[in-house]
Amino acid sequence: MRFSFRSCFLLAVAVFGVSAPGQPKAPLYNTAKQKLLEGKQVFSFTQTKFDIAGYCEAAKHYDYTWFEMQHSTLEFRDVEAMIAACPHAGAIPMIRLADAQEFHIQHATDIGALGVIIPTVDDVERARDAAKWSRYPPVARRSSGGGQARTIWGVNGVNYAKTFNDNMLVVVMIESPTGVANASEIARVDGVDVVLIGNNDLSVFSGFAQDDDRYQALVKTIHDETRKAGKIFGQANANYHKGHPLSSTSFFFQNGPSKDGWVPPSAGRGNVNAPPPGEEETPNPKVAPKPKK
Repeated sequence: MRFSFRSCFLLAVAVFGVSAPGQPKAPLYNTAKQKLLEGKQVFSFTQTKFDIAGYCEAAKHYDYTWFEMQHSTLEFRDVEAMIAACPHAGAIPMIRLADAQEFHIQHATDIGALGVIIPTVDDVERARDAAKWSRYPPVARRSSGGGQARTIWGVNGVNYAKTFNDNMLVVVMIESPTGVANASEIARVDGVDVVLIGNNDLSVFSGFAQDDDRYQALVKTIHDETRKAGKIFGQANANYHKGHPLSSTSFFFQNGPSKDGWVPPSAGRGNVNAPPPGEEETPNPKVAPKPKK
């Protein structure tokens, strides 16, 4: 039996929620992604411990939650319980995983994450893996499974399976000179939404302090290749959200100011833009110098 393109496309619309040409899309329930698409900066708080009360309070005040599973002992069951406790508090749940394996990305999305952050992306293969497992067919290879995601986001008449792809946010981190060399290919991977600089590790792996012109040249290369690819650029260090030559075209940050001026009780270190402990920049300039041309 032979199928026309039209019949195949209509099948995709019915089964997978692919939008027909000219058909208006529903507003995104991933409000952090919606802000990014509107050209606005987004900020997070970083959740490293199992603390339902603390998480639900902080989630009221930020664009998204950075659940830290690369450098913490959090397990999926911990993150699952925190998301379930206050699923619509405000901050969109995103998880920084340790890798781009199918196993981990499936778990993250099944428990309700609307974004994954993949660290140390040095080559196009790792970027492709990140995109491959993060969305449903026909655009990617996420399989249908159980988990609480459908009951959390499939409310008020929303069909989760048909809307998830549009609401998912795939963030890849470039953190080494190798990644910088491959930035053009990485940024052009279909399904990658945001290219994020891991500022501290880029400094460590390159051997250049963040106030070194050579470091800033690496940052500019990533920025320029990301913008050429039509993707969203970000810097993990929220100190760069203003006062930096690239601030006006930097949109995705880890930590940073809350939406309403709320300050976490743990922010006794005085700088809400500061990276999490262990990821502090050295040195910590308020305004980085412009890279030499």
